Amino acid sequence: MGIVRPHLWFDDQAASAARFYASVIPNTVIHSVTTAPPGTPGVAEGSEFIVELTIDGMRVTFLNAGPVFTLDEAFSFVLDCADQAEVDHYWETLTADGGRPSQCGWLVDKFGVSWQVVPVQLDDVMSRPDTDGVARAMAAMLTMGKLDIAALEAAYAGE
Repeated sequence: MGIVRPHLWFDDQAASAARFYASVIPNTVIHSVTTAPPGTPGVAEGSEFIVELTIDGMRVTFLNAGPVFTLDEAFSFVLDCADQAEVDHYWETLTADGGRPSQCGWLVDKFGVSWQVVPVQLDDVMSRPDTDGVARAMAAMLTMGKLDIAALEAAYAGE
């Protein structure tokens, strides 16, 4: 069987996005940057065209191919965070310089890529046996942009 991997279409920022992610996300490596051959639609000859990278162990292809298609929130990377400090760090880093926050831990970075910045504690809270507590935590999460572990725990506990 082949390997399934994401392929993201950018206007002209694929290599810049790859370099940014390599500087921010651990275990991210750029493997190659291929330049556009003559006659490539939507891309200047010799410009950065295809970027092959691994983002935290997941092989990904980025493509510069002009503005015909755009990224949107229908696709997102989930970034599991060990604690609130990691949530805060990635939230601030990924929304900087033109990124924008959204709801329930989602954001869009400066390149138009959607991310879910999620504390690993969220799965724990949402899978506990007290269904009323889970409902309270869910209601609290729906009011948040960046997820707040202490607030989720407090909501679960009914505080």
